Amino acid sequence: MAETSARLLRLLSLLQARRHWTGPELAERLGVTTRTIRNDVERLRGLGYPVDATPGVSGGYSLGAGAAMPPLLLDDEEAVAVAMGLRTAAGGTIAGIEETSVRALAKLEQVLPSRLRHRVAALNSATLAVQGGGPTVDAEVLSAIAGACRDRETLRFDYVGHNGSETWRQVEPHRVVHMSRRWYLVGWDVDKQDWRTFRADRVRPRTPNGRRFEEREPPEGGVVAYLQRGVGAALWRHHATIRLHAPAADVVAKVPPAVVVEAVDERTCLLKAGADTLEYLALYLGLLDADFEVVDSPEFAGHLRKLIGRFSRAVDA
Repeated sequence: MAETSARLLRLLSLLQARRHWTGPELAERLGVTTRTIRNDVERLRGLGYPVDATPGVSGGYSLGAGAAMPPLLLDDEEAVAVAMGLRTAAGGTIAGIEETSVRALAKLEQVLPSRLRHRVAALNSATLAVQGGGPTVDAEVLSAIAGACRDRETLRFDYVGHNGSETWRQVEPHRVVHMSRRWYLVGWDVDKQDWRTFRADRVRPRTPNGRRFEEREPPEGGVVAYLQRGVGAALWRHHATIRLHAPAADVVAKVPPAVVVEAVDERTCLLKAGADTLEYLALYLGLLDADFEVVDSPEFAGHLRKLIGRFSRAVDA
């Protein structure tokens, strides 16, 4: 009986970890037959857990929504991760869930074993959060995106561009990434037939989700590297090509991957950079500590002339 109870708990944990499992997948994970899986599913149903079964070749089992939320089964690492995530959310990184996160964290810490409470306390005491001014993302939107990534379901959404225009997109979501005070969705655009990056705060999901898909190989170098390479070209409001009087190798060491550096000769390179504001772009170039000329952005050149006048007046004063 004890062995059966332990297996039921493991089965419940698997059903909570992923939306859909086939019978053979569960049988392989638990080291039993598919017949035993069917019997264990019936036992879980008898205990009040709403386990749905779908017949057919692509069928399987999934844990449905019941009248009340069933107990969650977390291993040690998952419990620590959830606790730290709730602490971060309580600090206001995602809009609208600060108070809820505090309540959930209080419940979790009440039942954590002593060894895990010490780990969470140590991590919390050694971690500092720097409040940023980035845009906030609605918790329901972020949850919808993450759920589509987990279940490999095509995400359909309206997307608001930099200029305020709205487009309808179909994307096979791959990962959600938090970088530079913003949340990004990286996925395969079904219509463009290519990888694309979207700011999560500009996504308005449509329900229900589209068809399920087979997960693709991530873009070259991985999702984070792809986001770092493409975030400038896709998301900067202002762009400029700069001729910089410095060796390309020296400049590459000072700039993020999103900035393209092309060598012209041993002492000169072209810098293809951008920023959300002209002010930040000017500050960024100033920090490189090298002479430069603006190649292809009259708007940025005009902004630099304004700065020259401002700084000249400051020196004269």
